[in-house]
Amino acid sequence: MPHLLLLDIGNTNTKIGVVRDDTILGTYSLPTSRDSTSDAWGLRIVQILGLHGLRPGDMSGWLVCSVVPPVGELARAAGERFCGCPVYFVPEDLPLPLENRYARPHEVGADRLVAGYAARSLFPSRSLIVVDFGTATTFDCIQDSAYLGGLICPGLYSSAAALASKTAKLPTIALDGVEPGPRIGRSTADSLRHGMVFGFAAMVEGLCVRLKTQLAPPVEVVVTGGPAKTLVEVCTGIDHHQPDLLMRGLMKTSLDNAHMLRKGVRV
Repeated sequence: MPHLLLLDIGNTNTKIGVVRDDTILGTYSLPTSRDSTSDAWGLRIVQILGLHGLRPGDMSGWLVCSVVPPVGELARAAGERFCGCPVYFVPEDLPLPLENRYARPHEVGADRLVAGYAARSLFPSRSLIVVDFGTATTFDCIQDSAYLGGLICPGLYSSAAALASKTAKLPTIALDGVEPGPRIGRSTADSLRHGMVFGFAAMVEGLCVRLKTQLAPPVEVVVTGGPAKTLVEVCTGIDHHQPDLLMRGLMKTSLDNAHMLRKGVRV
């Protein structure tokens, strides 16, 4: 297997994975800056590769899942200039073996499809609900080998930040370390913390119950994303917590296309 770089470019952060010999050596998270340059991205990647004793010329390809087109283009230019290798976008360049049943298939975010494919590869249940806690909270429904669609809801961190920025007396708070509850808040910080965490937990529980009635059993719920760790502790009905679901999806895609990536073939 070639040396590869995996990039999950999200609205808030970009996760980067370094792969050697079918193994993810390490993952890193950087802010997704639309005001950056391809040189800035390339220099950061060179530094990350150096942490693993790799040179830019060692890379056979970059696999990119992006929901921010301008930053995706910066990544393409950085990969070609600094590593001199092909940059593949998933699913545009490397299609996923999922039937996309969206009314307008091109409207589905690449991250949702890659996460759905990763969950499909990991878990055998006929139907899956993939909940990704990011800038938005997305619910994606997979049945057999088809992506059916899903729901898009506000994100936990972005909702908390919006409240703090739009109100005079609500503070910015940490959302982790919430005790079992919810309990009646005796301070503004406690009221906000418990309201946000348990409010989102109730949203996940309620929406998953309703979505399950539209899917063929058995149905399992898979969660990923930064806030998932906090919600797993207080939310019922979650079957699997996969923090690196997107990286696993990109890794599985690389294995599916190993013959092409070994040769550094452009699509």
